[in-house]
Amino acid sequence: MKHYGKTLLALGVLALTACQSAGKPDAAAAGADAQNDTCGASQYQSYVGKPLSAVSSLRFDTPVRAIPWNSAVTMDFNLHRLNFLADKSDTITQVYCG
Repeated sequence: MKHYGKTLLALGVLALTACQSAGKPDAAAAGADAQNDTCGASQYQSYVGKPLSAVSSLRFDTPVRAIPWNSAVTMDFNLHRLNFLADKSDTITQVYCG
């Protein structure tokens, strides 16, 4: 029975280590996000909630992809490409690089 007790104790310790709460993001994490914004997606976050057609009137210096809901897109990853992702109602839900 000692073997089962040690196993349960070890599992309990592992379970408690998995329950750590996330702290506030530090400055290094914020800097990493800025480095990942190679296409300038942070400048276009105000378009979230607007219709996808609002993108057609804009001019961009980088490649852009407007992605309607349930459409097929290539899976290539381009850090300099700006993506506007829309939902069923053709509303932009996400703006990201990739």
